[in-house]
Amino acid sequence: MGAKELIESGKAVLGIELGSTRVKAVLVDGNGTPVAQGSHSWENRLENGLWTYSLEDVKSSLQDCYADLCADVSGRYGVKIKNLASIGISAMMHGYLAFDAEGQLLVPFRTWRNTNTGAAAEKLSGLFDFNVPLRWSISHLYQCILDGEEHVSRISFLTTLAGYVHWILTGRKVLGIGDASGMIPVDSKTLDYDAGMVRAFDNLVAPCGYGWKLSDILPRVLVAGEQAGTLTSEGAAFLDRSGNLQAGAPFCPPEGDAGTGMVATNAVRERTGNVSAGTSSFSMIVLEKALSRPYSVIDMVTTPDGSPVAMVHCNNCTSDINAWVSLFREVASLTGGDTDLGNMYTKLFDKALEGRPDCGGVITYNYVSGEPVAGLMDGRPIVLRPKDGQFTLADFIRSQIYASVAVLKIGNDILFDSENVKVDRITGHGGLFKSSSAGQKFLAAALNSPISVMETAGEGGAWGIALLALYTVAKGDCQTLPEFLDKNIFAGNKGVEVKPDSADVKGFGKYIADYRKYLTLEEAAIR
Repeated sequence: MGAKELIESGKAVLGIELGSTRVKAVLVDGNGTPVAQGSHSWENRLENGLWTYSLEDVKSSLQDCYADLCADVSGRYGVKIKNLASIGISAMMHGYLAFDAEGQLLVPFRTWRNTNTGAAAEKLSGLFDFNVPLRWSISHLYQCILDGEEHVSRISFLTTLAGYVHWILTGRKVLGIGDASGMIPVDSKTLDYDAGMVRAFDNLVAPCGYGWKLSDILPRVLVAGEQAGTLTSEGAAFLDRSGNLQAGAPFCPPEGDAGTGMVATNAVRERTGNVSAGTSSFSMIVLEKALSRPYSVIDMVTTPDGSPVAMVHCNNCTSDINAWVSLFREVASLTGGDTDLGNMYTKLFDKALEGRPDCGGVITYNYVSGEPVAGLMDGRPIVLRPKDGQFTLADFIRSQIYASVAVLKIGNDILFDSENVKVDRITGHGGLFKSSSAGQKFLAAALNSPISVMETAGEGGAWGIALLALYTVAKGDCQTLPEFLDKNIFAGNKGVEVKPDSADVKGFGKYIADYRKYLTLEEAAIR
C-alpha cells in the first residue's frame, strides 16, 4: 500500500513530541517508515525566576504542529487525514504540572530546567536512599511543600507535559513507565511506583494535613504495548482545527523524551545505550544489574517496557552552539556571505574536524542554565583561551562541540570506571549528529567508546513515540518491545559506527582535565 492509500484508509500512525525548542509530528506506515511530518518552533521563558511554557503555548503549538503535518500530507499526496491507526504523545520529562479538582492549572508549568529544588531533592534522596534529581516531579512537589506554597492542599492531579497532552486528547490520566520513573522512582518488578517510597513520602508530609495521598494524585502507570485510551471527539476537535480528524484512534502510553530516544535508537535491551543530544543531552545505558550505590549524578529510570536504566542528564548541550552560529550568521549577512543556516552548521562542524585534539587550550562552558552534574544551580556561558596561543576557528568550534558532551563524560566516567558497566552498542541521535560527522566523532572520544548513528538520527523522539504507537496495535502475539524493534523496524540495521581515535581520546582527556580545573571561574561568574 502506498502512502496516499495508507493515509486515506486510516492506517497511518501518528507520533507527536513536544521538545524543548520544537514540537514535531511524524506520520509512519506499518513498517515504521516516515511518510509525512510537521513541526512548530517554540521556546521556554524565564518568568519569576522559573523556566516555563504557558498552557496556551502548549495548546497552540500542538495545533500548529498538527496543521503543518496536514499541510505536508496535502502537499505530498493530495489527501486529508481523517482517521489514524494509533497515536502516541511524548514530551520533555519531569517538571511540575499540578491541577485542581476542576482541571485548572494551579501554578505555571515548571519545566525540567529549573534548579530551585535543591533542599527537596537532598531530603528525598536521603529518605529514599535513592538519587532523586532536582528536576523530578517529586522534588518540585516537596519543594512547594517546604516553601509553604498555598496551592499544594488543592492538588487533585500531578503529571508531566506528555501526561497532560494525553489527558486533554483522551481524558485518561495515565503515564508510560519511563516517564513515570522521572516523577518518582518506580519498581521494575511490579512495573509501578515504588510502594515503599510512596509510603515514606506520605509519612513525611502527613503532619501537613493535606487531603490527598501521593497515589491519589499521580497518573496510573502503563507499559509499552498497553492501550492507553482513545482519541475523544473533544480531543480530535482540539488537535485538528480543520475538523477533518475523527475520534476513536487508540493511544499508546504517553512517554518522556528519554524513552522515545531509546526506542528511536533501538536501545532497549541490556548492554545497549543511546545518547540524545539537542537542547539538553542525556545518555541512557540499559543495565544488567543494579549499581552498587546511589550516585548524585546518575538517575535511575526505565525503558518504556520497565527495564532499569542508568541515565546521565545534562541541562545544557546545543543552545550555546546555536547562539554562536546565529552570531556568525549575522556576520555573514553583514559581509554579504552565505546565510543559509543549514550550510553554516555543516561547514562549521566540518571545520571543527581540522581543530587540534585538545582544542588548542580553548575551553568552553555552555551553561545557559544550571548544570547539576557539575554542581552548579545557575549558568553563565564562558569561553577561555590561552593568551599566547593560536586562536583558530577550527579550535573554537571544536571546543564548542566538546563542551556539548563534556558534562555527559563526567557522569559516564562513573558508570564505566567505578561501576564497570559494560555496553555493546551506544547510538547517538538528535541535532548534534545531523550536520556532520564531528558530533559522532567527538562523542566517541569523550566516552572512549564506539558510537553508531543511524539514518534516522534526525527523526528523534517523534519517530520513537510513533514506533511505540505502532507497537501498541501491531506487536503480534507475545512479542516483546526489543523483539518488535529488532524484527519489524531495524532488521539488523545498527547504523554507521565510528570508533574513538586515540589522538582524540587523549586530547579530550586534556580538555576535560582543564575543564574541571577552571570550573571555579564558572562559579565565580555565577556569583
